[in-house]
Amino acid sequence: MTRFSRSWVIALSIVVALMLSAIPMPTWAVSWKPPWVALVLIYWSMALPMRVGVMTGWIVGFLMDVLQGAILGQHALGMAMVSYVALIYHQRVRVFPLRQQAMFVGLLSFAYLLVMLALYNLTGSLAYGWDYLLGAVSAALLWPWVYIMLRDLRRRAGLQ
Repeated sequence: MTRFSRSWVIALSIVVALMLSAIPMPTWAVSWKPPWVALVLIYWSMALPMRVGVMTGWIVGFLMDVLQGAILGQHALGMAMVSYVALIYHQRVRVFPLRQQAMFVGLLSFAYLLVMLALYNLTGSLAYGWDYLLGAVSAALLWPWVYIMLRDLRRRAGLQ
């Protein structure tokens, strides 16, 4: 199998993350909804930095803008930022234990959600409170499972 033909795994995981981000949630759980697309993008940016980068983050963020009906470029900016930071620190973070990786992912998710909160409130498209940032806690708590699932998927597909 060629390297290109195995790249469907990356695209499929991003599509699943986009679907998870579109699932409606009860009002009490909306604040705790993790940024699924950011989690998947962080993983692939750290695992395969030569394939998944800032441009991938921009494209995925643009797709998320279309999916959520947000101002075009809003999520694209946030996802490009997430990819950039993950790419800068990928060699350090990859050797951390999962607990420390989860803290890094939580902080990066917090930064992403903070940018989204500011853009939502500045543009007036949606009004969120500070509880919107609780998704970063969920992201940190879910990171070990996301990491293990995507790592096993990557290994089974033979992506290096």
